[in-house]
Formats: sequence, structure tokens, C-alpha cells
Amino acid sequence: MQATNISLKIGDYEICPIPTGIFGLDGGSMFGTVPKVLWEKNIPADEKNRIPMEARALLLKGPQHKILIDTGNGSDFVAKYGEKLGSKFAEMYNIDDKGPSLLKSLAKYDVKPEDITEVILTHLHFDHAGGGVKSQNGELVPTFPNARYYIQKANLETAQTPNIRERASYFKSNYEPLQKTNQLVVLNGNTENILPGISVIVSNGHTVGHQMVKVTDGQRTLLYCGDVVPTSAHVRLAWLMGYDLEPLTLINEKEKALGPAADQGWFLYFEHDPYCDAAQIIRNGPDFSVKERFML
Repeated sequence: MQATNISLKIGDYEICPIPTGIFGLDGGSMFGTVPKVLWEKNIPADEKNRIPMEARALLLKGPQHKILIDTGNGSDFVAKYGEKLGSKFAEMYNIDDKGPSLLKSLAKYDVKPEDITEVILTHLHFDHAGGGVKSQNGELVPTFPNARYYIQKANLETAQTPNIRERASYFKSNYEPLQKTNQLVVLNGNTENILPGISVIVSNGHTVGHQMVKVTDGQRTLLYCGDVVPTSAHVRLAWLMGYDLEPLTLINEKEKALGPAADQGWFLYFEHDPYCDAAQIIRNGPDFSVKERFML
């Protein structure tokens, strides 16, 4: 799948992709009821049926704010998840520690951890929130010491008492250190202008209290999709993940978000697509398809 190279600025924000590293997930899980003969045309699987997935964060670099959206898997797995799980974590998810990382990618934009002013977490699943906490002198501390971390109240509550299906995706070690330092800001529902030009849109189909992030200056708009639309292949309404808790709810939420994105030429930003950062879409009958893919 070819992607066009472009640079993008929205208002005062320079749009800076932050790849944090490739990992692997079961292809069938990533595409749910979609037959392998169809989804493998988009992302081929390895011998263990795993497909490569980027954990792509986003830096909004402005004169007053340096805002990070999601933080990837992070590292320090043994420190965060315990010896029994942590020692197997990187192997289980085929995490490649030789490529990009969160801090390496930020450094390419001359941004240090202490420069980040805000972190917006779509939700607290480990592959989205793991990089927000690190191990330091035997203690877990926020990776970004001067930042406020935004999360939805409903998602924090879900992480604190996860259901049986999501128990392996939520870890206290990824949010309790933020609570101890009073850096966690809890939102309650759709919120306009939490920061200049930035709003959040709640979705409950993938997990309870997931929030997409909308960045706009009135002329250009970017929607950080998180796990509502994890890759460009998932713009089709019925292409869902096996991980999604409420499939029919998610289809309705996707349709509501993708309609204006198609009609108004928004950029959709994909957290897990291994081949492109973003895309613009068009309506395709009652569904949607990709118009053009981009590397930002």
C-alpha cells in the first residue's frame, strides 16, 4: 500500500508522528470475523499468524504546549508487570526493541521528557499507556514529570476493576504512579477544548471510556482514532477487532465519526497501521474506503 509523504500543521501545532516500536498481535484477533483471505491482503501474517503492529503515538508541537497522545508499550516490563509476566511479555507480543522507541522518536523533534506539557491517553490498555510510566531507582514514576495526563473517568474505573476479557490488558502499574504524583486529570464525557483546538470524543465499543482526540483549526482537522479505527483497513464499518467489547456499538460510533471525516476531508491518524500514519477517506455506498494514505 503506497503512502504519500506530506508535512502537516494544524493551527499552531506541528503534527509529529511518534513511532514507539513494532509489536505483533494475532491477525485473527485484530480482524475479528473478517476472513483471513481478506484481511491478509492488507497486512500479511507471520508463521504464528501474528501481524506487525505499530504503536504510534502523536506529538502536537506548539509554542505553548507540547502534547503527546498515547505512549505505546513502553519498557521495563519486569518492573511494571512482575517477574512471571514481565519476563515473557516482549516475547509474547514480539516486541522489537531495536527500532524506534518513544523517547528516541521525541528526540528527533528536539523534545525531552520534561518538555511534554500534556499527555492525552485514549485508554489505559498497556499498548497505549505503557510508555507513560518508567522504572527509576527501583520505583515506578511518570515518564513525563511536568505533564498532566488526561484520561476518561469511565476508563479509569474500568482499569481499576477490569472485566474478565480485559484483565490482561489493564495494569495498575500504568496509572497508579500518575495518581501518586497528582498528574492524572480525569475527564467525564465528550469535552470541547480541553486544550486550544483539541477536543475528545468518547467511544464505548472497544472498551468503556475510550476517547478519540480531535485536533482542528477550523480549516484542517485530524482525528486520532486510537482503537476505534486502529489501521487504515479498519475504516470499513464491519471490520472490527476480536478485542472489541461491543461490536454493534462500535459500528455505530465509527459511522458517526467517519461520516464527517469523509465529507469534510479530515485526516484520520492510525495508531497501529504498520504502513502509514494517516489517511483521508471517502464514502463507498453505505460504507467507507480509503481515498489516500499518508506518511507525515
